[in-house]
This record gives sequence, C-alpha cells and structure tokens, in this order.
Amino acid sequence: MKKGIHPRYEFTTITCACGNVIETRSTAKDIKVEICSACHPFFTGKQKLIDTAGRIERFKRRYSIKD
Repeated sequence: MKKGIHPRYEFTTITCACGNVIETRSTAKDIKVEICSACHPFFTGKQKLIDTAGRIERFKRRYSIKD
C-alpha cells in the first residue's frame, strides 16, 4: 500500500438513539445512528404487521389462503 493516501482506520464508537453503544473500527469517528440491531423491530421480534386498507385479507381471498 502506498503511504499517505489511505484514511486512518481507528477505533470508534457507534451510538444509537436508543442508547446502545457499539465499539468498532472505522475510518469515520463517533458515528450516530437512529436505529440499531438492539432496537430494530426485525431483530427484537416486536415487528407489527400493519394492514393498510385490508391488503392482507384481499391477498388471502385472491389466493384462497385459510388461517
């Protein structure tokens, strides 16, 4: 690698809006994010299925899916 052309790869902290702090290495310093794996609904299992205008029922009727 050529010297002097690459950014520094140093330890940094990623801070989420929920308060979770992750220590990692990056070329950016002190990264702030709005959502992380500790608070994202997909990873926490608290994902809510929002039925907008009966789309789920319409899908089930169209493909004859029974509950």
